Amino acid sequence: MAQKAKPDTAGLQELKKALAAGQPGKLYVFHGEETYLRDYYMDRLRKQILSGGMGEFNLHELSAKDMSPQKLMDAVDCLPMMADRTLVTVVDFDLYKAGEKDREAYIQILSQLPDYCCLVFIYDLIEYKGDARTKMAGALKKYGAVVNFARQDQGDLVRWVIRHFGALGKEIDRRLAEDLIFLCGDLMNNLLSEIEKISAYARQKRITQEDIEAVATPQLSTVVYRMTDAIGEGNYDRAASVLGELYQMQEPPIKIMWSLGRQMRQLYSARLAMEQGKGTRYLMDQWSIRSSYAAEKVMTSARRVSTAWCRQAVIRCGQVDLAMKSTGQDGKELLTNLLLELAASSARQRR
Repeated sequence: MAQKAKPDTAGLQELKKALAAGQPGKLYVFHGEETYLRDYYMDRLRKQILSGGMGEFNLHELSAKDMSPQKLMDAVDCLPMMADRTLVTVVDFDLYKAGEKDREAYIQILSQLPDYCCLVFIYDLIEYKGDARTKMAGALKKYGAVVNFARQDQGDLVRWVIRHFGALGKEIDRRLAEDLIFLCGDLMNNLLSEIEKISAYARQKRITQEDIEAVATPQLSTVVYRMTDAIGEGNYDRAASVLGELYQMQEPPIKIMWSLGRQMRQLYSARLAMEQGKGTRYLMDQWSIRSSYAAEKVMTSARRVSTAWCRQAVIRCGQVDLAMKSTGQDGKELLTNLLLELAASSARQRR
């Protein structure tokens, strides 16, 4: 499996330095999965630039449907009112998909931004796909900064979780914070709502595992991991119980099947890595797993099963996935039978 390149953080570091110095630049492109960070830094930009009682008069917002070179030029040319600078935001406009004539006009505008203007292109509902070979990419790099708000590294995210519990008057240890991230995913907006929910539920100052399990909403991949772990132990009853949880979450069988197949392929990779004397880091690189905690859980599960069992499980998952898509058979029945088959074969190999 191809390894994903690490996200470019140069733009974010440049933005942080500019804000710390109180001197935001003239041009930014904001994009990336971590919308919490994007909104946080957008708010900091607003507060620095739109200071004073007339701040909102110096904010100019353009939508994608209204965007044109002339309208952007008009917004950029507006002089600040009783302030030093203006802020211009453009939401969900793909600079790379504009017509050739318009692209040239936009590049010309970007090259001549006045010192009083800060222009921010925000990619929210559309994905930013920069092409380094184009003039547009060169202009953005030359005149501004492309800021990728990527998912955070595990260490930074754990510290963030601990701080936010602390802000709510609660304490959580590092291991439980890692477990919460594994359970609910690593996007900060979602984690923030879970932190608030758990803090409101917990009666004591120190957060416990029971508090998390009582109110936290798990992500699909975590629930499927529990099911896979039960299958690997040959425990059909527990696997079936977890499958019931997934149905209660109203997850469609085809989506569960996709996640189960992926989990089995990870398990197989972990078994092969162990046979070759490789460990958690290898698995993280192969599957772009950001958390060593999550990767170690997969390795732990892999120690309970054989390579032959993993290979057969991957094959059967592929066969059942194809049957769901092509035969019209009942998806729930196919899934239940697959779980029974895999759990039974796992139990036999453990005797």
